[in-house]
Amino acid sequence: MSEVVATTEHVVRAPAERVSAALADYEGARRRILPEQFSDYRVESGGQGTGTRVHWRFAATSKRVRDQVMEVTQPSQDVLVERDANSSMVTTWTVSGADAGVSTVRVRTTWNGAGGIGGFFERTFAPKGLRRVYDELLGRLDREVATS
Repeated sequence: MSEVVATTEHVVRAPAERVSAALADYEGARRRILPEQFSDYRVESGGQGTGTRVHWRFAATSKRVRDQVMEVTQPSQDVLVERDANSSMVTTWTVSGADAGVSTVRVRTTWNGAGGIGGFFERTFAPKGLRRVYDELLGRLDREVATS
């Protein structure tokens, strides 16, 4: 097994505090910004940052669908960590102020990939697909929180 890593970054037209609050709001903003690859979304406990437990089905492709139960911690105001209780997947969201009223959001997801030839294809193609999903999600986040 080897670690698979997918990262992307997006500029969001809102202050870091507003962006961080929206990402940590699993009852409201997060539910609204999820793209179509996420289904059966439900908050099992909490709903705001640390202590939240949220379930969704993630469709990487039409044939690769995973049930994910994410347990959320928020080590600081600008960092949100989601750990999947069903796998080794960990997603870290980091928000930093860029300019006045503008933030940069960085998403980094890691998991233990398969070995052999299957692992080669996973390490090659899965990060690209996940980046596309996160780019769409971050575009939706920008529209959700953008300041005029």
